[in-house]
Amino acid sequence: MKTLFITTLALAATFAQADTGKLDATTPGAVIRKEVYGQFVEHLGRGVYEGIWVGADSPIPNTRGIRNDVVAALRKIKVPVVRWPGGCFADDYHWRHGVGPQRQPSINSSWSNAIEPNTFGTHEFMDFVEQIGAAPYVGVNMGSGSVEEGQAWMQYMTAPANTAQGAERARNGRTEPWALPYVGVGNESWGCGGHMYPEEYANRYRQFQGYLKTYSGPKALKIATGPDTDDYAWTDTVMKLATRFRPNATSPILYAPTKPLMDGLSLHFYTLPSNRWGGVHPARGFGEAAWISTMKRALMMDELVTKHSAIMDTYDPKKEVALVVDEWGTWYDKEPDGPGGLWQQNTLRDALVAAVTLNIFHDHAERVRMANIAQMVNVLQAMILTDGPRMLVTPTYHVFDLYQVHQGARRLPLKLYAAPYRFGDIEVPGLSGTASVDAAGRVHVSLANVDANQPRRLTLAVQGVKPGAVRGQVITAPAMDSHNSFDAPATVAPREFSGARWTGSTLTVALPAKSVVTLELR
Repeated sequence: MKTLFITTLALAATFAQADTGKLDATTPGAVIRKEVYGQFVEHLGRGVYEGIWVGADSPIPNTRGIRNDVVAALRKIKVPVVRWPGGCFADDYHWRHGVGPQRQPSINSSWSNAIEPNTFGTHEFMDFVEQIGAAPYVGVNMGSGSVEEGQAWMQYMTAPANTAQGAERARNGRTEPWALPYVGVGNESWGCGGHMYPEEYANRYRQFQGYLKTYSGPKALKIATGPDTDDYAWTDTVMKLATRFRPNATSPILYAPTKPLMDGLSLHFYTLPSNRWGGVHPARGFGEAAWISTMKRALMMDELVTKHSAIMDTYDPKKEVALVVDEWGTWYDKEPDGPGGLWQQNTLRDALVAAVTLNIFHDHAERVRMANIAQMVNVLQAMILTDGPRMLVTPTYHVFDLYQVHQGARRLPLKLYAAPYRFGDIEVPGLSGTASVDAAGRVHVSLANVDANQPRRLTLAVQGVKPGAVRGQVITAPAMDSHNSFDAPATVAPREFSGARWTGSTLTVALPAKSVVTLELR
């Protein structure tokens, strides 16, 4: 592996200022749930067909039709959970079209009226998540579906083979029920999932959730449709009307369950450089104004999670209901030479967005207990891009690789006092960071320097860690829009980092401009 050797002395002359911070390893906080590193797959563009599914007769190496190279890459970063089949497609999806030997094609009215062959259905998705070692998170059709259809699908997936639905599943090749830990009840019901008012959705959720049961294995956690971005009224209404059973004045005990009616409330938020849909948002070839505006938008996630969590606390002070950010990531204009279907190139800018967003999720670990980046392959802020038999991993993938050390670890208090980064009339904090301690006692610190021009020297006062060896990796590149291509797939990739050293109990870290670093303190 190529070594990127950076010392404090080598960069001293170029530092605009010295930043400081404090790390307290003596008081571990909430567990950073591994599910925060979840993924999202929708029937859109080349996300499923070619990205995951090539068919058993394809010359591309596969296992039962699922690409081996994609599976290997996803196993490496320990993907914990995958959300499917959408997205908007979920409220357009009728599961029976995708089971059995004779698949019934349908129209994908959510995305360009494309023909959906339904070759990749329930069995194929469950096979896929088993191959990569992830848990399934299935979205039930509320928009164009019925309670009966949702109930039948739950029975098909989880009922024993001696039941009618379980026997049908067995005839289609799967005798044992699947474990189904997560179920989404509708998707974006305020928009493409039915254009409902929050009161209407809350009432329909109450009805649907009663019939979406698992019939074997652990109880499925039910995730309600939450708000779009800063729609705080939606959160308030749905939490107020759909969290608990309706009280009964004559028999209150019978209507006082020990757990809420929902286990999670979703939040959708996309990083748009100018804070609005449309306009000029190229994925490549952008300037510093687009870089910093994208960072400002990504950092807005902290405000959204804070305010939605405060509303949730009103109705759920014990934090029994998780905030599930099951769609997040960057969204740029269609690439003029790209294949369409929301395909976009993934650059160093996306790596920084991923890092600062994951840092924010860690900061809110008590409430944010699952998240699903949009999307896994060939769509939006993807982990993986494919082109026929070729595959590459993106800068975002590499951040998830560096950050997997935080999965299941306990968050450590990390305070950064960094000078702002400014360009034009926009100002953002220059540094973002997170820290955790794992079950083996290893402390990991991840830092993102969002400054596109200046390296940063961070002086970190550390409590509770005996100074010793420091190991690290860094992701950076020469240009803001540096990216991996099929001809140069390693332009942006982790490299060894040697820019950290101890002086007593103080750790000094020399961070290159526009970089992400993860350190292991021993």
